[in-house]
Amino acid sequence: MKKLVIAGLGGAVAGVMLASQFAAPLLAQEQEQQRSVYEQLDLFGDVFERIRSNYVEEVDESALIEAAINGMLTSLDPHSSYLPPRDFDSMQVQTRGEFGGLGIEVTQEDGFVRVITPMDDTPAMEAGVEAGDFITHVDGEALLGLTLEEAVDLMRGPVGSEIVITVVREGVDEPFDISIIRDRIRLTAVRTRLEGNTAILRVSTFNDQTYPNLEEGLSDVIAELGGIENLNGVVLDLRNNPGGLLTQAIRVSDAFLEQGEIVSTRGRNGADGDRYNATAGDLIDGLPMVVLVNGGSASASEIVAGALQDHRRAVVVGTNTFGKGSVQSVMPVQGEGAIRLTTALYYTPSGRSIQALGVAPDILVEQRDPVEDAPTEDRFTRSEADLRGALRNTTLTEDEQRLRDEEQAIAEETARLRNQDYQLAYAIDILTGLNALGPNAR
Repeated sequence: MKKLVIAGLGGAVAGVMLASQFAAPLLAQEQEQQRSVYEQLDLFGDVFERIRSNYVEEVDESALIEAAINGMLTSLDPHSSYLPPRDFDSMQVQTRGEFGGLGIEVTQEDGFVRVITPMDDTPAMEAGVEAGDFITHVDGEALLGLTLEEAVDLMRGPVGSEIVITVVREGVDEPFDISIIRDRIRLTAVRTRLEGNTAILRVSTFNDQTYPNLEEGLSDVIAELGGIENLNGVVLDLRNNPGGLLTQAIRVSDAFLEQGEIVSTRGRNGADGDRYNATAGDLIDGLPMVVLVNGGSASASEIVAGALQDHRRAVVVGTNTFGKGSVQSVMPVQGEGAIRLTTALYYTPSGRSIQALGVAPDILVEQRDPVEDAPTEDRFTRSEADLRGALRNTTLTEDEQRLRDEEQAIAEETARLRNQDYQLAYAIDILTGLNALGPNAR
């Protein structure tokens, strides 16, 4: 028994000695890392003092520190940045659905400002700004070398004032100027309308109003049709939607899913990840859906498209999405400002990350430019009914003839829409075909 105790004690002592042998180098390494960090901070303080004392002009110390903080954040990725108090307030207003500006969502590439998308019914869209445009100058001042926040500041100004932006556009040989009158941007997050018996839900952003707008708009069109049994399906139009609140993307996805994962997020520490699941209840009782996307569909839009695609709840139509698969957390800091920091990547239900890849549509459909004189049916085309003495069809009742005329009118309206918005007309055609085949084909 004594030997066992001694052996156990000897093992314990050996274990302590072994742990000490490993711990000492680790502790030394940690101390060395801390010393290096403190040396770098001393370097920053030294540089700051030299600028403040020796720069050719007197400097604004607060602005200098803000620039240093912002430089540290923007060196990480294009979506991390410092938000001074004014910008932090502006961001909070924007998520509530109203803000001042031109009405464009932008990012930064190679030192230039790239337009992710112009927002619906805003001065930028009305002036002809397009997704993918590069803005190189604002009122003649070059943006190269400025941070994204500095470039955005140049584009801000009093409501009603004029701004001239210089744009480089793919397919256009020379840069050109666009004049825009600044305005207060009031976003209607969701616009709903009917095309025949198909509900079109145009979602332009994901702010606090998105899901309430969608639920109310969908309820209104169903009532207009006289009940959900008269609804063919839904086109969820996410084209040129730059994203927004993760919570709203989850709610919109959940509106059409009965169960299953919607999205998961994973940070640097795998244990910090979150999963968001659907709850029972589908606003359209399983009717077919098409989701429309393009290169201006980003972030929260891609979460919705990816979730509905992975669950095979909707057919995704259009072109490849933007590919912003990162999640930013906004953290208030001293001085009433905040930092916007990339803290996680998100993953669709199948486990795929769309970062820098985007969501690939199930059916690739490029948009077509409208044709002024859209081709119409040749008026000289003849049918059996045009032949002299042809037998007339007397088998249709008045109700059947009326229904036939209504269906013909819808088909003609869709043909006109095809010239105005080819992608949307294509989506409606898909829903029409699915309904013609019946529930078993969905």
